[in-house]
Amino acid sequence: MPNPSVPSTDQVAQATATLAQAKDYLRTQPPVSDVLPLLAGLLDEDTGVPILLGDALRSAARLIAEQTSTETDEIRLIITGLREAAQEATDWHVLHWDVQRLRGYASKAAGPATAT
Repeated sequence: MPNPSVPSTDQVAQATATLAQAKDYLRTQPPVSDVLPLLAGLLDEDTGVPILLGDALRSAARLIAEQTSTETDEIRLIITGLREAAQEATDWHVLHWDVQRLRGYASKAAGPATAT
């Protein structure tokens, strides 16, 4: 596996800024048909936010466990917290099925296409 490049703090900030932009956009009450592609990307079962966040938290817990020279109760609590949060985030991946079901409802609500 190739060694990935280290993301900069600016890149991480841009990723969170993009999520904030999506959140702000959703608060404007756009049409569901415009929202579905955004949700599909955010909640993709393989590459969506829940999976990526869960993987990042698990990796952080593993690194802390491996690289912390003194294992204290506080360190153990932090590692446990990261692992539990990782599992919760990953569990959200099932939301991609809701997006798929919603697509069916949205297309029914739009009705059949009219010929011009």
